[in-house]
This record gives sequence, structure tokens and C-alpha cells, in this order.
Amino acid sequence: MAAQERTETRVEVDGRVLTLVNLEKVMYPRTGTTKAEVLHYYAQVAPVMLPHLADRAVTRIRWPHGTGDASFFEKNAPSGTPSWVRTVAVPTTGSRSASGEDGELRFPVVDSLATLTWLVNLAALELHVHQWTVTRTGRPRNPDRLVIDLDPGEPAGLMECAQVALLVRERLAEDGLETVPVTSGSKGLHLYAGLAGDLSADEVRDYAKEVAEDLERSHHSLVVSQMTKARRGGKVFLDWSQNTGSKTTIAPYSLRGRETPTVAAPRTWEEVEAGAEDVLGLEHLRYDEVLARIAEEGDLFSA
Repeated sequence: MAAQERTETRVEVDGRVLTLVNLEKVMYPRTGTTKAEVLHYYAQVAPVMLPHLADRAVTRIRWPHGTGDASFFEKNAPSGTPSWVRTVAVPTTGSRSASGEDGELRFPVVDSLATLTWLVNLAALELHVHQWTVTRTGRPRNPDRLVIDLDPGEPAGLMECAQVALLVRERLAEDGLETVPVTSGSKGLHLYAGLAGDLSADEVRDYAKEVAEDLERSHHSLVVSQMTKARRGGKVFLDWSQNTGSKTTIAPYSLRGRETPTVAAPRTWEEVEAGAEDVLGLEHLRYDEVLARIAEEGDLFSA
């Protein structure tokens, strides 16, 4: 098959001139969703997404030939990164106490629509972030939020995740934490809680592990806190390890590199409660559905 001829379109975004390539390329073969449509989604969602990316080192997953082909993770800013893109050198351990001897990675920080557009033009469909922000010099601060990733083991699904989410919400509320649910756009649910920033990443991770173990003891037929896949069948794994300083989680409002263009979408607790009662009560959302919800309800992640 002959290689696709490269096409270029020059646009101005936030005063920066960008060359967008191959806008007609199909990024999601199952739905026919093109690169132009992906870029349009990110441009439309940027007003609510960018505040949640602010000062966070961004890891990308890129699909150069669309989701029907191979992908790769990218942490360092790639060669040819424009001089106007903010980058930060972060210790590889993700720890505030890490010394320069441990090495470092130079991540991009997505602080503008121009930077977001530039990354998406490189076929970065997924944006992943840590639960901490960085200083101007790139040093990680203490986490400003906690995340628990609810990962269902077959035959469990989103309904079981919703049931466990209600348990997690109740447990975190006992410690004064308010939780925001996000359907991951993949299999499960992510639960976020804002933090004051007075705990280290290790302390937040240990607290999340304690919560997971508490719920496993009290709801052992539904919840598992251990990572061993053999123990997850029919249960929901509470992945507390996402709070480890070096780990990242899909950013709220990011597209997913699945067969269809689903999104890590903030939800209401009413939706989660409905999903806990009905297997069809809660489903993952596509990018067009997310944009419609934002137009009607605003940013549920900051609500």
C-alpha cells in the first residue's frame, strides 16, 4: 500500500503558528474519527481541561497511525520541541527528596491551548499526570489530590465499580474528604479527593492503601486491595498505588486510545448511584457526549 501523502495546514493558536499535519487521518478506525475531529475536541474542552493540567508534568501515549496500530509512551519532551513550550526537569523518582544523582526527565507542561494543540498534533491521544504539581524549577510539591483507581476483574464491570465507589466515598468522608468520580473511559472508575498538600506522596499512597485494605476486610466478596490479577476475578481492585510519586493517571477530560473515542469523564454521584443499581445505568462517554455535558453543566471535576 502506498504511503499516505503528507498534508499540512498552518494555524495560529494563542499567537503561536503551528503546522498541523494529516488532518484527514483516521485516528479511530471503528468510528472513522479523524485527527481534525480529535484536535477540535481538545480545542473545545481546553477551557475546562487546562486548569487540571496546570503545573503538572505530562506523560503522553501516542498513536502515530491511529488506535488500530501500535502506540508508545513518551515522558521526555521530544526532539524539536518549540522553545515556547514550558518544560520541567523532574527527578526520576518523583520524590521531593530525590537528589540530582537519581537522574531526571524533562517533561512538557501543558499550560496553554497552543501546547495542547502541539502535543495532539503529534498523535498524543492520551495525557497522563501525577497527583502532584511542580514548582517553576520542576521540583515536585506534595500531592494536592488523592486518586483511587477502581479496576474491575471479569466478570465484574462498571456496575460493581459504582457499588465500590459508594463505599469509598463513605470511607473517605469519615476522614473529611470529598470525592469526585470519573469514569475512566476504559474499564473502571477513578475517584479523586482534594488534599491540603501537607502529606508526602508516600504518605498519601500509604493512606490510600489503608483505605483499600479496610474495605477489603469489610467487603471481601467485592473488594480486593492486592495487585495479583489471579485474585481479582469478579471483584474490584482498589488501586491505591496510583498515588506513588512516580506513577501517573489519565488526566480528566483526556481521550482514551480505545476502539471508540471515549473520555476520562467527570460524573455526578447521582449517575454513579444509578450505575450501582442498574448494569445499564452508567456507561463510558464519548467525546461528543462530554462536550454536550460541559455546555450544559460546566466542569463537574471542579464542582
